[in-house]
Amino acid sequence: MDPRHAHPTSGPTTFVDVDGVILHARVDEPTPPSAPGSPALVFVHSLGTELRIWDDVVARLPANRRVRVDLRGHGLSDAPPGDYALATLASDVLRVLDRLGVTEAVWVGVSIGGQVALQAALDAPERVAGLVLLDTAARIGDREAWEARRAEVRAEGLAASADAVVGRWFAPASRDPLAFRGYRNLLLRTPAAGYLGACAALRNADLRDRTAGIAAPALVLCGSEDAATPPALVRGLADALPDARYVEIAGAGHLPSLDRPDEVAAHVAAFLRRLAAR
Repeated sequence: MDPRHAHPTSGPTTFVDVDGVILHARVDEPTPPSAPGSPALVFVHSLGTELRIWDDVVARLPANRRVRVDLRGHGLSDAPPGDYALATLASDVLRVLDRLGVTEAVWVGVSIGGQVALQAALDAPERVAGLVLLDTAARIGDREAWEARRAEVRAEGLAASADAVVGRWFAPASRDPLAFRGYRNLLLRTPAAGYLGACAALRNADLRDRTAGIAAPALVLCGSEDAATPPALVRGLADALPDARYVEIAGAGHLPSLDRPDEVAAHVAAFLRRLAAR
C-alpha cells in the first residue's frame, strides 16, 4: 500500500461536552512516555474534513503526546446550527485540552485549522508553545466569496462543488484517483450545518491587524501547488508574524498532510528540535 494513503490505528477516542456541544478527539500517547518538558501536539483540520487527515503525519512523528480534534460541525463532533466564530472554535479546542490535562501545546493547523491556532495564540498565549501553520493566512478569501459558497451549499448541497474543492486539496501530479474519491466522500458526509457554520467563521475571520502581537515561534508551510491559499498569501502570513520561518513544500496542494505527509512530519519534527534547543 502507498504509505501516503495508509491509515494507522488511531489512539483512544474521547468525547468532551463543551456547553452542550459534544466534541470528538483522539489521543496518541507515546510509548515510552514523553520526556519531561516535551510539548504535546494538537492538530486542527481544514474545512470539510476531520481529524483523520493527520493520520499519516502523526504516524511519522517522534514520541510526543498527540491530540487530534474534530472541530464542531465536522467528523464525530456535534454540528449545531447557526454561524460559528473563530474564537468559539479556538475555545472548543482549548476546552478539549483542559479535559485532557494539556496546559501547553504546539498547535498544528491547516487552512481554517491554522486560523484557529492563530486565534488560540491570541486568546491564550500561555497555552501555545509554538505554531505550525499550513496553507493558511490571517485572512482567507473575502466576505462575498464565502457568502456565495454558503448560498451554493444551501441551494445545491456540497455535491455541486465537491470535485473542485477536493481537487484543490491535492497537487494535480500527485492526485490518486482512489484517494480523491475517498476524500470526496469525506467532504460529502460533512453536515451541511457544520459546513455553513464554519464558512461563516471564515467569512468573518480577519486577523491581519493582530498577527504582529503573536509571540509564539512559528513554522509556516505551504504547498507549492496550492490554489486555495497560494504561496504568496501564505508567505505574507509568515512575514507578518514576529518569529516565523516560511517553507514551501514542492509538489503539494492545499492539504500537504495528504500528498506529502513525510515532508510535513519531517518539518514538524525539526521545528520541535528547534524549540527544544531554545
